[in-house]
Amino acid sequence: MGEHYFAARPGAASRRRTVDLVLPDLHLRLETDSGVFSPDRVDAGTRVLLETVPAPPQAGDLLDLGCGYGPIALTLASRSPQASVWGVDVNQRALELAESNANAAGLDNVRFSLADELDPGLRFAAIWSNPPIRIGKAALHDLLLAWLPRLSPGGLAHLVVQKHLGSDSLQRWLNDQGFPTERIASRSAYRVLRVSSRTEGHTR
Repeated sequence: MGEHYFAARPGAASRRRTVDLVLPDLHLRLETDSGVFSPDRVDAGTRVLLETVPAPPQAGDLLDLGCGYGPIALTLASRSPQASVWGVDVNQRALELAESNANAAGLDNVRFSLADELDPGLRFAAIWSNPPIRIGKAALHDLLLAWLPRLSPGGLAHLVVQKHLGSDSLQRWLNDQGFPTERIASRSAYRVLRVSSRTEGHTR
């Protein structure tokens, strides 16, 4: 598989190209590069997520967890121009691309940063993510347990996961952790999971 897209500083030689994200409500041309997630096309799971989720909250702080070069965060920023959108990733090259893509699209309500540079006091009205399943189950669980508790009361997360990469077991695990989770869409072997903020009194 070569170098993983979740390396902090990809060593792959730069090879810039562009991909198009075409949705019913927007068209974005995005610059990508080697060493980032899905550089040759917008990932199918990301597209399923963006085509099936309900409209995001129109205000508040919204998070794209594992933003890559920005398709989810930029869609959030476009659909909720009065909200503050945050994209976090570990991949510096991806974050630089995402910032450039936001500028090119004229979206000034979105910011990108490393996860540990984001204000720990921020709470999110929505989290959208195509999470990095291939980092392994333990690391994925740690990632979700770090961010899902930062949902505001009544906030919702929407995650897209391939069925054969464990969407059903992830749904069960999230419920066991106190995050009510249900499948809201299924297409092309992808599942979109809606995750509610943790039930009161659940500290696991």
